[in-house]
Amino acid sequence: MTQFLFSRLIQTAAVVLLMSFVCYMLLGLMPGDPVDLLISADPRLTAADAARIKASYGLDQPLHQRYANWLIAALQGDFGYSRLYAKPVLIVLWNALQYTLVLMGLALLVSISIAIPAGLLAARRIHSITDYSINMICFAGISVPPFWLALMLILLFSVILGWLPANALPLGEVGFVERAKGLILPVITLAMVSIGGVTRYVRASLHDSMQQDYIRTAFSKGLTERQVIKNHALRNSMIPVVTIISLDVGAFFSGALITEYMFGYPGMGKLLFDAVLGSDYNLALVGLLMVTCITLTANFLADIAYAALDPRISYRTENQ
Repeated sequence: MTQFLFSRLIQTAAVVLLMSFVCYMLLGLMPGDPVDLLISADPRLTAADAARIKASYGLDQPLHQRYANWLIAALQGDFGYSRLYAKPVLIVLWNALQYTLVLMGLALLVSISIAIPAGLLAARRIHSITDYSINMICFAGISVPPFWLALMLILLFSVILGWLPANALPLGEVGFVERAKGLILPVITLAMVSIGGVTRYVRASLHDSMQQDYIRTAFSKGLTERQVIKNHALRNSMIPVVTIISLDVGAFFSGALITEYMFGYPGMGKLLFDAVLGSDYNLALVGLLMVTCITLTANFLADIAYAALDPRISYRTENQ
């Protein structure tokens, strides 16, 4: 197990390093650095002034040298400052990450709470009207674009019915109930990204497990269908579902960008979008690396969950 953890740590560090290089190069090749924006905002600045400012910030160096300087500073814990917010990058990202984790956690909880029971119901009644209905709803959920769903929810529940606020964080001093009501629509929008896919994977995986020989043996012993599913089939069928859920963490971040913008939610997605539009490349770079680390952490936790679900899976080497 120690060797597995060490190897995964090395792999994670290599992926993060590669992502930092690729993101830095792509952001560095984008037109319009902060000095160019400063020059366009103040026509009194001359070419000599612009050259002096670029030299002071190291922007006159080759792109690979600038990346090496940034990497050395990052390894020492200095990720720089945000140009838009005039604060350290980590402070800005931490404030936004807290909002996104709340939104993602609630959306993931709603998604799992709906998808797993729906998938179990469809698998138990395979090729029935219930199964076809659940599959049709899942297909519709997968096909609906998040921005259109957000608009329809706002139109129905905020404009027509007036039950829920269109803004995820109501302005002014409000209580817990009002803040909770503001999260309902963005959580539903974000949860719809994964409910359909997880439901269909639960159905397919459980249906495949129910065809195995050990399931027939369990039935021959006189166990009921509920006992067979709970004690034998469910745990094995959850292994591919855990994979999909871990991959959905990255999908949640991409879907959160649209959802957060639609509902004015100050999370990571909206922050990264504003950083790219505002040419705050340092903030965008560190934010993308943080999203990468969270996605890799979710995949690592999925590997641990595999061993917990199936005792046959072991990460120990033969000489341990």
